[in-house]
This record gives sequence, structure tokens and C-alpha cells, in this order.
Amino acid sequence: MLKGKSILLGVSGGIAVYKAAELVRLFVKAGASVHVVMTANAQKFVTPLTFQALSNNAVGSDLFSMESESQISHIQKARMADLVVLAPATANLMAKMAAGIADDYLTTILLATTAPVLVCPAMNVKMWEHPATQRNLRTLAELGYRIQPPAAGFLACQEEGAGRLADIEDIVESAIRLLTPPTLTGRSVLVSAGPTHEHFDPVRFLSNPSSGKMGYALAKIAARRSAKVCLVSGPCSLDAPAQVERICVTSAIEMRDVILKISSKQDAIVMTAAVSDYRPSEKAAHKMKKSPEGLSVLLEPNPDILASLGAIKPPGQVLVGFAAETENLAQNAKDKLIRKNLDFVVANDLTRQGAGFAYDTNEVKIIERSGETSDLSVMTKEEVASQIWDRVERLLSGGQK
Repeated sequence: MLKGKSILLGVSGGIAVYKAAELVRLFVKAGASVHVVMTANAQKFVTPLTFQALSNNAVGSDLFSMESESQISHIQKARMADLVVLAPATANLMAKMAAGIADDYLTTILLATTAPVLVCPAMNVKMWEHPATQRNLRTLAELGYRIQPPAAGFLACQEEGAGRLADIEDIVESAIRLLTPPTLTGRSVLVSAGPTHEHFDPVRFLSNPSSGKMGYALAKIAARRSAKVCLVSGPCSLDAPAQVERICVTSAIEMRDVILKISSKQDAIVMTAAVSDYRPSEKAAHKMKKSPEGLSVLLEPNPDILASLGAIKPPGQVLVGFAAETENLAQNAKDKLIRKNLDFVVANDLTRQGAGFAYDTNEVKIIERSGETSDLSVMTKEEVASQIWDRVERLLSGGQK
């Protein structure tokens, strides 16, 4: 998502400056061109050489450098940036920004740029809580700056509370969102993810190897595109994507009840959850002890959530299902598409390396109601998610089903 983008990283003077070096590395790794501008105080903590080596670009620091100002470089940098990230942003820098002060290289660029600006504060907890700082934050928000709230925890000053620079991964995600076209603005979408657990006693259950990675990737990409996202997740170990409402469930019955309750409010529903087909007919109240005679458990079918959604699908809603198969991939997926009244189905062959459960990648076949079929080669699950939302957006805008 950052490939080919130009990011200007503004670094001001605080102990969190060292973390900005990792931020540069991740931006560059993602394919962005990074230009760093440092305040004089920032250079007291880390030298410009560090950022120059990581970014492979000269570091801006002196507004009155004859070499740089012969080309009015602060204006050039302001114009070339697709995004400006301030990390760390000190209380002093934010106060200058709120007042419109431009007395060094960085603050001059901030007045001249028309790119979105992501402000990542880092400071002592009392400085963060001070009414002047909070007033300045409100002013910056009113001026259109995006604020990445600081994390809470043990601070360098030996105090504890809010004020730590946000996690670097969260800053990168916020940067990506600011550079992603908001093509799902105003849309509500629901994604199901993960396995279900069907208990037959308090410590044992039936399940499958689903990790939830595909569903969580879909939720993340939809949120990047500014959708209102509800993620209904079975048990898994993944963190909820930022700005996504996650509802955690355990069994197929619980998942059905949650989804059917809110399904009518959704513009699109993408069902990736690997819902168990069967559940034990009875659940023992206590742990069933091991016995030399073996153990028999009677199973009964779980409700078909996807078919239920297809039966009540309101006009204009887009419904997408997944088909995980080990044989007859295309035919089984087409049957599912028709039987469950889907707009398109995403099929993957579980016998293929790099596809299906637990992998970070997937290889899928997308079959649409129109009959059009797309074979996607192995790619990351986020890339697959982007392909899926592209098709959902086309259908929501009135494209052929």
C-alpha cells in the first residue's frame, strides 16, 4: 500500500527519537521513498547520519543552508510529500503548529504542505495531560491534522501513564489508511472469521485448523477504505484490526445469533468463518474421564448461517461466501454460489501449498453470479482481501451481478 509513495518524516526532540529509525526502516521496506527532517533538538538524541543511512536520502535540518535553499528545498519537500508523519511530536512542536509558528525547517514545511499530516505525540504523562497540550491537540484536530494517540505504560522519566510513542506498527497502519482512497465511506460491512468450537465437555471440543487470518485481513482492508466494519470472530489469537468492532463468539449457534441480528443493517457481508458443520448433541457438565472402552459422541448438524443469510438477503446487499475444498473445486463452489444465493464465492483448494488454513498467503478462484471466473495466483491474504473488496465495491455501485 505504500509502494511508490513519498513520505516526509518529521522528527522532533524527545527520547522516542530512536524509535523513529525503525519507522523509517518499515516505510522503506514497504516501498515508500522516505525523506527525514529533524529539529535541532532531535539531533541531540540521534544523528542525521542514522536516518540518512536508513532512508538513503539526505536529511533536512538547516532552513538556511545555502545548498538546500538555493532550490527552496523546504517548499520542494512540502510539495513532493504524499504524506507527512511527525514521530515523535513533542509538546513544543505541537504548540508551534497550533499557533502557526514557522521558525525552523520542519515547521516551515508544515505550513507549506498540502499533504495529510499524521501527528504522533510522545512526552511525559503530565505534559500530555496539561490543559495547554490538550488545547493544542484540539486545535490541531480542527485544522485537519490526524492524531495518533500515544500509548500508556512505563515512561523514560520513570513515571507511568499516557505519553509513550504509539507502537510503530500502529503508526505504519495509520499511514497506510491516510494514503488509501476511502472508497467504502458510508458503507457498513460484516466479516466473519476464524473457527468455531463445539464443546462436548468443559475441556474438549470439535473444531478445525482455521486461524482467522483471511477474515481479519478482510476486516483490516475494509477499515482502511473507511467502511464501518463489524468483525464476528470465532476463537483465534489475532489482535483486532484498528477501528474495527470485533464481536467474539465461540460456537456456531452463537455466531448465527449475532450475525442474523445485525445482518439487515449491512451493505455487504463476507463470510470467511470455518463454521463447524456438526456439534455434539449433548455437552457433559464435567470432564469426561478417559476410559479403556473408548468414547462415542453423537453429533447433530449446525445451522447453515450462509444459507440463512442468502434466504433473507435484502435488495442491494452483497453477500460473499468462501468454499474450502479438497476436490472438484470449481463445481463445488458453483453449487454453493447457487444454493446459498451468493453474489460471488471465493474458493480455495486446501491441498495446495500456500493456500487455506493458517498460511499468510492464499490462492483462490473467484466465481461470480454472472459466470465470470478469476483465478488469483498465490498472494498475501491482504492482497486477496483487496481483490474481494474491489468486486464488492463494483456490485455496490450497481455493477453486473
